Amino acid sequence: MGSTILYTILTLSILGTIAAVVLYLVAQRFKVFEDPRIDEVESSLPGANCGGCGYAGCRNFAEVLVKSESFEGLFCPVGGNDTMTQVARILGREAAAKDPQVAVLLCNGTCEYRPKTNRYDGAPSCAVVAALYSGETGCQYGCLGLGDCVLVCKFDALHMDKVTGLPVVDDDKCTSCGACVTACPKNLFELRKRWKGNKKIYVACRNEDKGGIARKSCAVACIGCSKCFKVCPHEAITMNNNLAFIDSFKCKLCRKCAPECPTNSILEIGFPVRKEKAAETVAEVPSEKGNPNQIDS
Repeated sequence: MGSTILYTILTLSILGTIAAVVLYLVAQRFKVFEDPRIDEVESSLPGANCGGCGYAGCRNFAEVLVKSESFEGLFCPVGGNDTMTQVARILGREAAAKDPQVAVLLCNGTCEYRPKTNRYDGAPSCAVVAALYSGETGCQYGCLGLGDCVLVCKFDALHMDKVTGLPVVDDDKCTSCGACVTACPKNLFELRKRWKGNKKIYVACRNEDKGGIARKSCAVACIGCSKCFKVCPHEAITMNNNLAFIDSFKCKLCRKCAPECPTNSILEIGFPVRKEKAAETVAEVPSEKGNPNQIDS
């Protein structure tokens, strides 16, 4: 009886030892080496895991940065140039500076300018509405106003304006992660160059209909008249599909385009109010001789 127990224990010990040796050999054979710099790079990233870099979280992005030979096409929009400089220092590389960006809504079709023609009664989602029909107004290109962009923003940089029915971007909180750009089914968000003082000049419209049709559905729609295109001295404006577009990296904020727009679809934000040119009028004061064209000096 005692010998049987002893043999059982001895057999189990031998089997356990053999299993441990086999597991060790397998682990060594299939061991995955991970560069210790990945942890260091990840710790220097913001940790927002927003996907703005184009990768699934900061850990994945850190792995790509370590394994890549250069930083071309790789950038953390949340951390910006400071973060990329720190990463470059860790990896012994150089990081080219990139102009900071901010999200902009390319639609100014408020309730005042773009009246509703029907009422939607369904799931409160822009994606759902876009899949079903063109929306509650006559403009099939405009904002649907249900806030999908607000829901995906991890930085509290977006909120819906109850008066206008449009989302509003908080420039100070926006990290240009691009989540709103991806979420909008109408492609109404764009990442544009961030100027000092949050200055912006852009065409707040995506309507590609011809002038009369566009104007009928929205009072501030771009009608493709090309007047802004003709006066731009920096070749920053292009015309495509009855729609003007201002390149924020070519634009010098000269403000020559906005006054030319007959529908006020070009927005100027962060600038002083323009001084209207006073009309030159000559007061007609009757003289003692009764001459109505004589002017008192």
